[in-house]
Amino acid sequence: MASNSPSPEGIDVPETPTAGAWGEWNPTEDSARSVRGKHRVLKQRGGLARSSTVLGVGVIAAVGAGGIATAQDRPQVAISMPSLPDLPDLLGGGGHASGTAGTDTAAPAGAAAAQSAGIPGQADGRGHGQADAGEALRHRILQQAESQQEAVETQARADAERNAREAAAQEARAQKEAADKEAETARAAAEKAAAEKAEADKAAEAAATTAAKAAEGAEGGGSGPGAGAGTKASGGYSLPTSSYTLTSHYGDSGSMWSSGHHTGLDFAAPTGTPVKAVGGGKVISAGWSGAYGYRIVLQLDDGTEVWYCHLSSMSVTSGTVGAGETIGRVGATGNVTGAHLHLEVRKGGSTVDPLAWLESKGLSV
Repeated sequence: MASNSPSPEGIDVPETPTAGAWGEWNPTEDSARSVRGKHRVLKQRGGLARSSTVLGVGVIAAVGAGGIATAQDRPQVAISMPSLPDLPDLLGGGGHASGTAGTDTAAPAGAAAAQSAGIPGQADGRGHGQADAGEALRHRILQQAESQQEAVETQARADAERNAREAAAQEARAQKEAADKEAETARAAAEKAAAEKAEADKAAEAAATTAAKAAEGAEGGGSGPGAGAGTKASGGYSLPTSSYTLTSHYGDSGSMWSSGHHTGLDFAAPTGTPVKAVGGGKVISAGWSGAYGYRIVLQLDDGTEVWYCHLSSMSVTSGTVGAGETIGRVGATGNVTGAHLHLEVRKGGSTVDPLAWLESKGLSV
């Protein structure tokens, strides 16, 4: 080892480093100052200088203690590790936690010597424990990654289901609104149709009233056969109505009549046209009579019965009346195809031809 005193030649030689400077001073061939003359730092043949050998032993001891001395200061790097179970459990038990401080300090150097000599020992056991710990760490990381992936997929499915429910609810609301709108439109159309029908009925009723009044004013006149000319005649008899057209006669056959043939005389006239008593007598029946509709039965003084059928209304339902007196109005009730007066004349319970009977009374039909 070099001396700290001056050399005989008067040349200063670097002082020997102290024990605390081993981590900062590492003399090599490049860092040693070249000295002129015969006094210079010699280099050992075949390896490091003596001071370098001592430094190498110190480095090995530092590695065994768990740290590495460096010639330059470097910033520390922070390493974050996931949470792990108890380290002794991952390393295969508490074997590494037991022992004395002297044993732990000497273990790295002994393990390094054993590995350099090719002898299996404590270093192999520690390497196997570290491999198990690494496998456990990898398994734990994979489990955490799988858990996070499952959570993401579950959230995605929940979001998709919620979006589907919201879309279905919105579609249902849209359909309900459309149905409500259609119902409102249909209701408005029905109300409009009802109003139009009411107006039409009102107009028809007004027209019928006007026609009836016109028919009453035209009583006593006419323009030809079958037109109601001459509603009265001598002897106190009157035609049953006015402004009419004969459509069916007594004895006509067809499927429209239940007996196979017509039993009366039909006077077609607008609904509401007044119906007159053909002669003086009394009303013995008035009301609904099935296929005849509303019917009035007038019994004359000689016992003859005159039936007024399919009436729309009845003005007299009982009591006596005189010839030409209004007892009802033309209608279309019962079994009919249109508004008309069905007149029947019965003697002794049997029907006779109304046209012939009226003509026998001096009436021009």
